[in-house]
Amino acid sequence: MSTFKANSVCSVLFVVLGAALGFLGNGDTFRRKVSVELNPGLTPPSVLPPGVGLVHVRGLGLNDTLHFVLCNAGAPALLMVHTNSTQSAVQVDWPVFINRSSSGSLRVEPQSSVQYSSALVFTRVWEYDDVNNTADPQQTAESSFYPPYELQNFLWTLNVSANQSDLRVTLCGGEKTESFLNGSLCLQFSAFESEGRDKAWPSLRHNANSSQLHVWLDGVTPRGNDSRFALEFQSVGESGFEGRVDVHSSIDDEYTPSIFKVSQWVSSPVNSSGVVGYNQWKPVAYRKPQPVFEDATPCKHSQLVSVNRIPQSGLVQAYFTDNPHTYGLNISFGIDKDPVFYSDSKYISCQSNR
Repeated sequence: MSTFKANSVCSVLFVVLGAALGFLGNGDTFRRKVSVELNPGLTPPSVLPPGVGLVHVRGLGLNDTLHFVLCNAGAPALLMVHTNSTQSAVQVDWPVFINRSSSGSLRVEPQSSVQYSSALVFTRVWEYDDVNNTADPQQTAESSFYPPYELQNFLWTLNVSANQSDLRVTLCGGEKTESFLNGSLCLQFSAFESEGRDKAWPSLRHNANSSQLHVWLDGVTPRGNDSRFALEFQSVGESGFEGRVDVHSSIDDEYTPSIFKVSQWVSSPVNSSGVVGYNQWKPVAYRKPQPVFEDATPCKHSQLVSVNRIPQSGLVQAYFTDNPHTYGLNISFGIDKDPVFYSDSKYISCQSNR
């Protein structure tokens, strides 16, 4: 088992909202025109493998554009690109992209308009036998971990839905194993035209400069009675940027009683304190799809680690060309001596902002 495992696993239900901070001045009142396209420009004879899709969501502002690209070729990934143009567009060289023969097959043109780009990649689901009931994978013996579920090998179904206020793209998948016979891992991406709050707890605020990625594990058969799960994810960005995790106090506990902290994983230019992008979450998870207060459990993050290779994501390999920097983070759930294990509910969830 790799050393990276212990430092870069995340929750089984995670919501990520994405934005670049440099243009958020009027985020609560500002509106964007949101549109979506599936596999833009793909024509025969080029064909994607079964179950694989590339969704491009475009958030058009007054003088800028947010491009979100969600793709499950290899490990599923969400790419965000912010441009200072209303005419910027995603272009895909489909034969090269499908064969994954070289980088640069997916780009945003004109490239001179790109202000910031980053990708969030979901790489593995880890399951461990928490025999000592610490709810802390970093303090768990390596021998207590089961073989991980490699998300690059999952089979997925894709669904796109839209209404007047937001747009949602959902990926659900699993392995052809007994564990996933009646269960699945789902990733749900949302983009918004205006500000609001998500209905699902912890009901974090979003605006037109935000996106949301909701992740949940439901109905999977654990391999042990004391099993807990974690989801490993990595962030990939251009060279010249570095990441850190800050923890801030928050008085906004109306939707998350007794939770007064917010964790924020930020991206900054090297040798600068300025922030150009972020991932943000509250340290709370839920054990039921429609939770009450008693269904909440704490979550915590590990230290951020630098990774010396990019993940096995077709989207990341296609977009990033010049020595991108990759970081990993671990978000785990539960507390020491927590009496509830995954087998008791077969569900776990949480939410975050980006």
